[in-house]
Amino acid sequence: MTTYRASGVSVARHAKPGAPPPIWSTPPARPRRHHRWRRNWIAGVLSAIWLAIVILPLYMVLVTSVRTQSAYLSEGAIQPPTGLTLGNYGRTLRLGFGEFLMNSVIVAVFSIVLVGALALPAAYAITRGRSRIISGTFSMYLLGLAIPAQAVIIPIYLIVTKLHLYDSLLAIILPSTAFSLPMSIVVLTSTLRDIPNELYEAMFVDGAGPRRTFARLVVPMARPGLITIAIFSGLNAWNGIVFPLVLTQSESRRVLPLGLWNFQGQYGTDVPGLMAAVVLSALPVLALYLFGRRNLLRGLAAGFGK
Repeated sequence: MTTYRASGVSVARHAKPGAPPPIWSTPPARPRRHHRWRRNWIAGVLSAIWLAIVILPLYMVLVTSVRTQSAYLSEGAIQPPTGLTLGNYGRTLRLGFGEFLMNSVIVAVFSIVLVGALALPAAYAITRGRSRIISGTFSMYLLGLAIPAQAVIIPIYLIVTKLHLYDSLLAIILPSTAFSLPMSIVVLTSTLRDIPNELYEAMFVDGAGPRRTFARLVVPMARPGLITIAIFSGLNAWNGIVFPLVLTQSESRRVLPLGLWNFQGQYGTDVPGLMAAVVLSALPVLALYLFGRRNLLRGLAAGFGK
């Protein structure tokens, strides 16, 4: 009696001497290869250096924000603090930080809403349109990526003054929206091109027109791209300093980048108070990132994958 193993099951059979083995006999097992992991010391050292470069400024900002002015002058920014204080944050709020924060929030929110309301229909028209005029319009948007704001600040200033919008938050919102549109349209155009044509045909068969297709199909499918451009345009409006500096004048219209100048005196700078203001100004940006982090990479991959 000879025992064979087929598919993990032992099979016993009476075989005559010299008879060939049954067809279900398995070939001999191949020897396993043992992979040896090699330690990449160069990559580890470079990663540690990069981590230190990223963490050290954050550490200095956080630690300095809880020092007193005298402790900062005597201990420096790197040495661990001997005493902690939250007085810098209270002084930051007393110097008008709340008003500056509200102005920045208004500028960022309205910029995000306007960019989304204008970029998504434009990307939909570019994706589904077949005329040369639409292709030429898309080329003009691409050209807008190469024009920096500093190059056209004088024409923008003249336009704003002619429209009687100088020294208003609207004077910051409109240019910020305009300079965020080209990149937003590029991202959303690539996102909408990933939608299968069969879905558009199914909507057409169901009797849906362009408006219903836009509302029921395009808007839900473009969610990753919308979140991506929301973060992009929000950061541009939040960190922008050129338009607020040139197009506003009064202190009640200051945003956070300009409000940080209040911590600079005639004979010195309140560095701990300035770092406390930086920490507070970074919290809304961090919240915006945490809100859209799941769809951010998807939107960037759709926007730059082609």
